[in-house]
Amino acid sequence: MSERSKGMWLCALAMVTVGSTVVASKLIASGLPPFTATALRFGLALPVFAALMWFMRVRWPRPDRHDAVLLLCQAAAGSVGYTVLLILGVRWAPAADAGVVSGTLPAMAALVAVLALRERPGRYLIGGIVLASLGVLAITLRPGDGAGERSSTALLGNLLVLGAVALESLFILLNKRLRVPLAPLVQSTAMVALGFLLSVIPALLERAWLHQVPAEALAGVAYYALVPTVAGFLLWYAGAARLRGAEAALFTALMPVSALVLAAWWLGEAVGGAQIAGAACVLGAVGLVSLDGRRREGAVKPADVYSQSFACRKAHGEGSSSAHRKSNIPEQGNST
Repeated sequence: MSERSKGMWLCALAMVTVGSTVVASKLIASGLPPFTATALRFGLALPVFAALMWFMRVRWPRPDRHDAVLLLCQAAAGSVGYTVLLILGVRWAPAADAGVVSGTLPAMAALVAVLALRERPGRYLIGGIVLASLGVLAITLRPGDGAGERSSTALLGNLLVLGAVALESLFILLNKRLRVPLAPLVQSTAMVALGFLLSVIPALLERAWLHQVPAEALAGVAYYALVPTVAGFLLWYAGAARLRGAEAALFTALMPVSALVLAAWWLGEAVGGAQIAGAACVLGAVGLVSLDGRRREGAVKPADVYSQSFACRKAHGEGSSSAHRKSNIPEQGNST
């Protein structure tokens, strides 16, 4: 198998793990409070990342006060905020819906960058944002959703997931403000460590140990911590190192598709026409944002978005794939 083929398989598997986070969150939401689940997730992932840093002989950075504050804000928004809102969202909304909404991340990140940095959006980017919005509307305003109370509950869940995506977009924007960018493994470890510190006190206040916790919820936390967070990170960067940035960007479209398939297969959720239409709109949005990124140097690209988001969502590690595509993870770590 050629190196390019290996890169494609690795990036595809990484995006499947991304899509599986909504299914894991659904299992977690059935038996654990959100901050407790978040603290457990990062508590399980942290020793693994620390071991990776030790094995690769990566030195811990010493950021200045400016970057330290930004890293703390990134952890609050992208690590803790994203996880908590996602778990709360899938408690009320179907996991298939959450997968479609989560797939709008590239378009949401581009929109946040335009609003915050006052960049002039091109026609591809505008089209991508419009398509992503239509995808969200297709699942949140679909007719025939049953009782009014159930419909409004699902709407609230989808809005919470959309809020999670917005917080992760803020994470990506803050990453651009770092004076000294961190290598992927270093930033992933930092996000996991800070995420644990920020979530552990609220978790203690939830006092989850006073209630019986279902085994499937604990299994969901363990899966989320070790597969999307750790394995997803390793798969994505191993794959992106073998591909061009534009090629890696194509595989980000697998995220909402894998979420729909896994929600139907593992959770037994019914996937209707509205959800399929919503996913199609999101896939189109990813494609248009990717075209805009190729047209404009420095523009937001889906591959970059998911590379950066791996430090907060799945190991979410944070330089752009295009910046690191000629390096492997150990080389990036040793350069720190």
